[in-house]
Amino acid sequence: MRNQELYIGLVRLHVLHHAAQEPIFGLAIIQELGRHGYRLGPGTIYPLLHAMEKRGWLRARQLLVEGRRRRVYTATASGRRVLKIARQQVRQLYDEMFEDNAG
Repeated sequence: MRNQELYIGLVRLHVLHHAAQEPIFGLAIIQELGRHGYRLGPGTIYPLLHAMEKRGWLRARQLLVEGRRRRVYTATASGRRVLKIARQQVRQLYDEMFEDNAG
């Protein structure tokens, strides 16, 4: 992904947003992010998920799906708090960046 350093925070917010709504797993979140123009591979997304789990924002558990183990992630209470604050900050930034100065 071009400008990955700039966008990786947005990717984390996107992951946290989805993990707060329902359990997510690596391949599905790669595909979801791809629908939004992010081109991330397993070498980026899995370390990101593990780091978010280590920070306490995500909780992982193993599921058996079609005979294979799948690691699924959900947002923790801490992750939901961080997401709530981040939403406020994103709203402020959005308003500042796109406010209509034509008045």
